[in-house]
Amino acid sequence: MRPRFQADENFNARIIAGLFRREPAIGIQTAKAAGVLGLGDPEVLASAAGEGRILVSHDRETMRGHFRDFVSGRSSAGLLIVSQTIEIREAIEQLLLVWSASEEGEWRDRIGFVPF
Repeated sequence: MRPRFQADENFNARIIAGLFRREPAIGIQTAKAAGVLGLGDPEVLASAAGEGRILVSHDRETMRGHFRDFVSGRSSAGLLIVSQTIEIREAIEQLLLVWSASEEGEWRDRIGFVPF
């Protein structure tokens, strides 16, 4: 089974839209759809983990620390930090690569970075 993604509140909506245009079957959920708008990072991580989704975020500053704290006591499907300076097209390509070339569980309790 392929991994599924959960975008945090500030994740670039153009990347999400591009992912859906390129691959309608991709399992990515917006923060609004997940009901996590306005929640703090620990709660967003818990929501993504509860759904078995890899959290995708641009938050390089605080999300990594929150993730490490989170996985010290619980499990997560993973975290992908996407650079804010990456071109939209490149972000879409790399997230599609993760989606198509990974198995569910492969990113468990791991942090990945885009670009690779």
